Amino acid sequence: MSTGLRAGQVADAAGVNVETLRYYERRGIIPEPDRSLGGHRLYSDATVTTLRVIKAAQRLGFTLDEVAELLEAGRHHHGAAGGLQSRTEAKLAEVDQKIADLQVIRDSLLAARDAGCDDLIQCAESDCCPIPFVQIATHPETSKP
Repeated sequence: MSTGLRAGQVADAAGVNVETLRYYERRGIIPEPDRSLGGHRLYSDATVTTLRVIKAAQRLGFTLDEVAELLEAGRHHHGAAGGLQSRTEAKLAEVDQKIADLQVIRDSLLAARDAGCDDLIQCAESDCCPIPFVQIATHPETSKP
């Protein structure tokens, strides 16, 4: 008889639910487990570690597809092009862009608050409104009847 952890044990240990575990299995992100004589899935301790890695990578902003690619690259020891270092650099650039975009939004919100804007329509029609509304009249191609 095979030894291993049952689905509920793995899910509890990794902080996911059983459906997530099965979904990752169907997607091929985690290997298909052995089966007991009774047909129950029996996972290795390494599965718990893999699930924890997946959740940690997602918290860092990696999508599930990106995590799957990173795990696959690690399994096959692919070169640096698909590895963690290059993916981390790309993710850092993405995060930096999001931070810059959020800073613009924050600055606009602060300016709107400081300007006393209290009504979006009135603010949009005012020349002194700091919110960057797009003026339909300034885009002739969009102002057609």
